[in-house]
Amino acid sequence: MPLGTDTKKYETPNHPYQGERIASEHSLLDRYGLSNKEELWRAQSELRSYRREARELLGQAQDDEAVIRRSEEFLGRLKRVGVLDETDELGDVLSLEIEDVLERRLQTVAYRKGLANTPQQARQFILHGHIVVGEQRHCIPSYVVDVDEEDLVAFDENSSLADELHPERAEGQ
Repeated sequence: MPLGTDTKKYETPNHPYQGERIASEHSLLDRYGLSNKEELWRAQSELRSYRREARELLGQAQDDEAVIRRSEEFLGRLKRVGVLDETDELGDVLSLEIEDVLERRLQTVAYRKGLANTPQQARQFILHGHIVVGEQRHCIPSYVVDVDEEDLVAFDENSSLADELHPERAEGQ
C-alpha cells in the first residue's frame, strides 16, 4: 500500500462518552441524513481547517502582498462553495458553524431543492445515480456543490424517478 493512503481525513472526539456531544451529533445525523458519525467528523475537520487557515492569515502582516493574495484566494474559495456570503470577510470564517459546511453537500442541496422528501431519500437517489449536477452524474452524497452549480442540481433526464416524483414534468413533454 502506498504511503499516506491509510491516513484518516478526520479526527475523532477526544472524550468518546459525553452525553451532550453524542446527542447533538445524533441530531445532526438525523437532520442531514448522514450515514454515520465519520461523515460528521469529516465535516468538522474541514471546518477546523478553514478556521486554522483563517487564524494563520489573520496573524500575519496584512500589508504583505503574498498574505493579501492568499487571503483573497482563501475567501474566494469559501465564497465559491457557498460557505461564506459575498460580503463576509476573513474574520467571519472563525464564526462558521458545522451546519454551514453540511448545507453545501449534494445530499442537502438535493433535499432542499425538493428532489427528495427526506435527506435520507436524497442520499439514496444520489447513490443510485438519479441526481446530476449539470451534465455530470454524481454518486457521492458528500460532494460539495458550488454556488454556481446549485441551480444545475436535478434529476437525470433518463431517470425513471424524474417522471414518477414529478408527474407535471412528464405532462409537459
